[in-house]
Amino acid sequence: MRMVFDTSTVVSALLFRGTLAWLVSHWQSGSVVPLITRDTAREFLKVLAYPKFRLQQDDVSLLASRYLPFAERIETLDDTLALPMCRDEKDQMFIVAAYVGKADVLVSSDADLRAMRGQVPFPIEGPAEYRARVGW
Repeated sequence: MRMVFDTSTVVSALLFRGTLAWLVSHWQSGSVVPLITRDTAREFLKVLAYPKFRLQQDDVSLLASRYLPFAERIETLDDTLALPMCRDEKDQMFIVAAYVGKADVLVSSDADLRAMRGQVPFPIEGPAEYRARVGW
């Protein structure tokens, strides 16, 4: 399965030992292929470097190595595709990635992305909803 995970989902899975930690073994198992673009990868690395996380560069590199090598990078040459616009324009990159990458699902807890359900040609599910469906 081809997936797009938004940044907060990936960061939560990597940093916190909570309900999303299972996602790390999920993508590392090869059961799914996370899709990333230049923009989504850049945002992921930027978020890991936020001062609130108090991560050193070595920590950021280690966390990135637990995700990026398992992802397929796709090119999004034009993010002005004829797609509905997300009400938070910063989240549009995930809609574009899922569309261009022919994702089977976009996984996000973000209310702005989830509000796009039914407006895009792929499902958008929250992490718990996705987990229940795939049985992990």
